[in-house]
Amino acid sequence: MPQAEAICTNTLQHILLDGQDVACRFVCSKTAKKLRIKVTLDGVEVVVPEDREVQDGLAFVANNQAWVTAQLERARQLRAVRRPDKRMQGQVLFRGELVSVKVLRIDRRIAPNKVALEGSGISITCGSDARTPASRSLENWLRKQARESIKKHMADVAKRVNRTPNRIYIMGQRTKWGNCSALGNLSFNWRLIMAPDYVLRYIVTHEMAHLAIPDHSRRFWMTVQSICQNADRARQWLISNADNIKINLSTIVDSVPDKQGILTT
Repeated sequence: MPQAEAICTNTLQHILLDGQDVACRFVCSKTAKKLRIKVTLDGVEVVVPEDREVQDGLAFVANNQAWVTAQLERARQLRAVRRPDKRMQGQVLFRGELVSVKVLRIDRRIAPNKVALEGSGISITCGSDARTPASRSLENWLRKQARESIKKHMADVAKRVNRTPNRIYIMGQRTKWGNCSALGNLSFNWRLIMAPDYVLRYIVTHEMAHLAIPDHSRRFWMTVQSICQNADRARQWLISNADNIKINLSTIVDSVPDKQGILTT
């Protein structure tokens, strides 16, 4: 946006685009002549001329949703190729906290890799000739933790919305944290286990609410807010920490020195 462009209002709204819950910031400009959409690594911004309404901006986004979703995917791909922050080397987020990751290689070990939470860190025990990368074992373990936590929250939320899903899937979606299908199946991104528990509960609440209310109407958002009071805080956390929880585990784990100081590959 040009520096000379004056702004009169600033409104944040969540809209549904191609199955994705997208946060769009609508900026009313005194100098803009046309509606304009900007998609960056930080999100979607819609510039609305002073003589137009926010509803015009919503319609403009809806009419161009194919372009917007394509640009969002491009932004996510750019974010995904970023190298992890140096402070995260040998560390991973788990339930909202950075924990250390240690790889222990044992000669003659023939059992499958073992992942365990020990104290304030995660240990991965492998045989010296293990075929399964340590990062894959860690991901499988995190998926299991995610499933257990998600099912726990679902049991509680189900009582509030009086609905239960048909099937539950734990997946590795590139563009979504969760989804509710027309068949009543729910899918969740396993990386949510890296987020604080209130974030995980928000996503579970969001998708469970869709079993009763399939749109993003005011009634839907009021239902979500009544069950999850930290909804706004959770959305902000996801926006602020998306880079850290979408990082490639192999760049963090497969180059972690083991307890004998040998670089694992």
